[in-house]
Amino acid sequence: MHPAIVAAALDALAVLVPVSCAGCGSDDRGLCSACRSQLVPTLVEQRLDGGLSVMSALPYDGVARRSILALKEQGRTDLARPLGRPLAVAVAAAVAAMDATIEVVIVPASGRSYRRRGYDPVRLLARRAGVPIARVGLRAGRGLATQKTLDREGRMANVVGSMHATRRLSGRRFLLLDDVVTTGSTLVEAARALRSAGAEVVGCVTLAYTPSRLLGLSTETAQRQ
Repeated sequence: MHPAIVAAALDALAVLVPVSCAGCGSDDRGLCSACRSQLVPTLVEQRLDGGLSVMSALPYDGVARRSILALKEQGRTDLARPLGRPLAVAVAAAVAAMDATIEVVIVPASGRSYRRRGYDPVRLLARRAGVPIARVGLRAGRGLATQKTLDREGRMANVVGSMHATRRLSGRRFLLLDDVVTTGSTLVEAARALRSAGAEVVGCVTLAYTPSRLLGLSTETAQRQ
């Protein structure tokens, strides 16, 4: 569809349902064209503790950070589609590097988080990105403290042993999917739970990564334009 027609449709919708841009706060658009231009993926691959590979699409700052927070904390589900586009690029790049059929599984949200929001942001992002998600019975079993309030050691201790798979997964190969990688503790725990059920975890993909991780926590990093 021609960009002018799309713009006119968005303008008409904004009259009926006024919103502000999650990226810059301007009136009448969920995410304005200038902010959408800041979501062009620059893929970064890094290694977590234990060697688990993570492919990420965007740095978790600026427009990307504000948009992800609005999706997760302000009910701005309209942002899942523009955020899903860079996520789809990262998933495609990760899968292209694999030598066999890979299933994608999301890191599970806690029951408390789901009840508070009424939806799972990562599952919604995957749907908007057109990424099929395998149903494997991966669960976040016990109540966790909010990860964002903890330091690296606290995050790792908080999630250890917190997840489990409800079925055997022998012979299946998985790519883990999450929204943001900070210390990587949640991804490492999800991988442990899948492996305990007999699965192979071949890597991870996230929409965004915290730039501070690249400054001191990763052991291997490769940027791809």
